[in-house]
Amino acid sequence: MTSESKPAHFLQNLIREDLTEGRVSQIATRFPPEPNGYLHIGHAKSICLNFGLAQEFGGTCNLRFDDTNPAKEEEEYVDAIKRDVSWLGFEWNGEAKYSSDNFDQLYEWALHLIKQGKAYVCDLSAEEARHYRGTLKEPGKNSPFRDRSVEENLALFEKMRNGEMEEGQCSLRAKIDMAAPNINLRDPIIYRIKKMAHHQTGDKWCIYPSYDFTHGQCDAIEGISHSICTLEFEDHKPLYDWLIEHLPVPSRPRQYEFARLHLNYTVVSKRKLKQLVDGGHVDGWDDPRMPTLSGMRRRGFTPASIRNFCEMIGVTRSDSVVDVGMLEYSIRDDLDKNAPRAMCVLAPLKVTLKNYPEGQEEILAAPGHPVRDDLPARELPFGRTLYIEKEDFREEANKKYKRLVLGKKVRLRNAYVIFAEEVVKDDAGEIVEVICSVDFDSLGKDPADGVKPKGVIHWVSADNNVDCEVRLYDRLFNDAAPDAGGKDFLDYVNPDNLQALKGCKAEIGLGKAEPEQGYQFERNGYFCRDSQYGSTETPVFNRTIGLRDSWAKEQNK
Repeated sequence: MTSESKPAHFLQNLIREDLTEGRVSQIATRFPPEPNGYLHIGHAKSICLNFGLAQEFGGTCNLRFDDTNPAKEEEEYVDAIKRDVSWLGFEWNGEAKYSSDNFDQLYEWALHLIKQGKAYVCDLSAEEARHYRGTLKEPGKNSPFRDRSVEENLALFEKMRNGEMEEGQCSLRAKIDMAAPNINLRDPIIYRIKKMAHHQTGDKWCIYPSYDFTHGQCDAIEGISHSICTLEFEDHKPLYDWLIEHLPVPSRPRQYEFARLHLNYTVVSKRKLKQLVDGGHVDGWDDPRMPTLSGMRRRGFTPASIRNFCEMIGVTRSDSVVDVGMLEYSIRDDLDKNAPRAMCVLAPLKVTLKNYPEGQEEILAAPGHPVRDDLPARELPFGRTLYIEKEDFREEANKKYKRLVLGKKVRLRNAYVIFAEEVVKDDAGEIVEVICSVDFDSLGKDPADGVKPKGVIHWVSADNNVDCEVRLYDRLFNDAAPDAGGKDFLDYVNPDNLQALKGCKAEIGLGKAEPEQGYQFERNGYFCRDSQYGSTETPVFNRTIGLRDSWAKEQNK
């Protein structure tokens, strides 16, 4: 079913109704990441949704960094987020925006709340504030500082602003209702002291607004019509609306919530992803095993495959777990249709064609893709010595084995039929070379004697190839729910998530492979050239995904 024929999801219907009823005249959405980590596959759903809705309804989508906590934010994350959004194929409206651009206005609005008797400076410690807050079953109780006068609160807030108070000494709280059933309305903190430089504003501020106080007001400043959030923000919506109602904001955004992406065999908590990085379980945020967009990009996932995946899983308000196999299917489907073909031998075994003239080489032609004519044909050097996969030869085999067997024939892909005549072994009895003969009349057709070979195997020239390293990446976790319940997710890291193979031999054209360009290594899977590791002489290729879902096969055993 195409996206055009799919039934509209609830957010499309809500926006269409808002336009029809005249509640809004122009759609404006935003993607508001906190720059405290790299974006992951869960963020991709939000990116595709917010930018996609803006495109569908002829509106705009802002990229805004909700940068209210300088203790955890870095310029590195800002740059990475911009790269990821662009890589996915989306263009934000105008320049990237920052909540910190509005710190002066937010400060003025905090003063407005104080003057209206809707905010106060509270001296309770964090532990004391938690005690006063109450529980889900019991109401909170008022802070002893709740009834300070407007003048006293203004004076204390100015001292906070001027750095005359220490961190944790006090905070500014909204005065709402300590008995509210929704705990988020029990006099939430809207400003706290943090004597730390900010990556955008430097040392200008030593107090910073809370995320809840910042988020909705920045939406209003930017003229956002629809604030699209995940369901965990549903309980924060009453506070979002209370602040919009009690401040002189220039517009009135509407907040709607949808179910976030839960993917099995995956962890997307930023805290836990940071544990993986800091603990050395992976090599960084962009490690190809990570569910970050930068990691998936290095792994060889394509923007189209991720966008298609987000389209496949749909948008609802019901939490559910999506099978990671759907994501793997999406990338496999996209690469099957679009990735150029190539050959690479992962475990080389030498083959000598005894009847092929020494010193002679010919160039054979192979299609760039079995269907797409726009991908150029490849030139394959062919000579007396070749490499095939070790697993593609046996001295003896049953009828089910469709590869090279001593005394049998096999076709070399896009080349000749060869006949295995003898083997050469080392002192340990290991086969190090297979002596074959080549059927010169077999190029492009069945052998002249009418005997059809049992199978087709891939190969590369032994004299004209690219020496490379191939990294076989697998799922990072071997448990479908590695962080469920009381589990320690680190206990479920898959010990076989990476196998690095050195001394692999690739066809000569792969020496010019561009970083992140995907290929189907025929019979071996889908791979891309790594953008970080490997010299020009020894490139590294990462396995993106296998040709088939081997995990599903394992589960069905």
